[in-house]
Amino acid sequence: MSSFTRDTQTPGKFLFKMSHPPEFTSTITARRHIKQRLIAAFRLFAKLHLDEGIAGHLTCRDPQYPDLFWVNPFGKSFSCITAADLILVNHQGNIIKGGDGGALNAAAFVIHSKIHAVRTDVQAACHSHSLHGKAFSALGQPLKMITQDACMFFGDSHAVFPGFHGVVADEEEGEKMAECLGPQGKALVMQNHGLLTVGGSVDEAAFWFIALDRCCHAQLLAMATGCELQEIPAEVAQETSRTVGSANSGWFNFQPYFEMITREQPDILDIDEEGEEELVVD
Repeated sequence: MSSFTRDTQTPGKFLFKMSHPPEFTSTITARRHIKQRLIAAFRLFAKLHLDEGIAGHLTCRDPQYPDLFWVNPFGKSFSCITAADLILVNHQGNIIKGGDGGALNAAAFVIHSKIHAVRTDVQAACHSHSLHGKAFSALGQPLKMITQDACMFFGDSHAVFPGFHGVVADEEEGEKMAECLGPQGKALVMQNHGLLTVGGSVDEAAFWFIALDRCCHAQLLAMATGCELQEIPAEVAQETSRTVGSANSGWFNFQPYFEMITREQPDILDIDEEGEEELVVD
């Protein structure tokens, strides 16, 4: 089997063939799947040093109740997150299920609830205070298209959330972030703060975060040389983004990470499907 095919519209050009996200007929199976992905993402963020103390939160909509989302409890290490730790909350900040008594992070609620409410296409969102993301955010500027990978975030697919107004604790700030992200955006550079990414799956959102942090790192290294940065022409960057920046590309790029972390930490997959009962929410 080949990983590419010929482009019938352009002689001599090839198109990449990628796998697609699975589809589920059972919400119980779908919930088990997203929990595995969410736990894997937390463990990966810890392994890749993208977490920072008590800061950071990853969320995903529930497949049965899309107005509810799963999130990590406040003060729990990303490296130790299990299915029992995940908290299901509504857009009013009420804990519906889970968490083993863990507390909800106010910033996680304020930021993620507004994004999930405004962007119905967003299934998952990731925010953390990664080192290179923090450093780059101090510039208060968007990424420059200086590498192929940076083209994942071409144009309005990412934006800068300007200014810093302290720890995010009020709903108006969350609303402004959702507005800044826009109807098509998949990433925010939060000035003097860090990074935030969204996607149509946990896999996609998590990969965008990993890739964005590394793009920030690459640009900081290039800027440190003092040499003039050679930017990719806009038309080339736009065309490149159609391949490397597609939703399916984001999902597919996460799969090697998922394989790696679940082989290292197989307990990620230990969610009893029979115990994942159908939720009944008033």
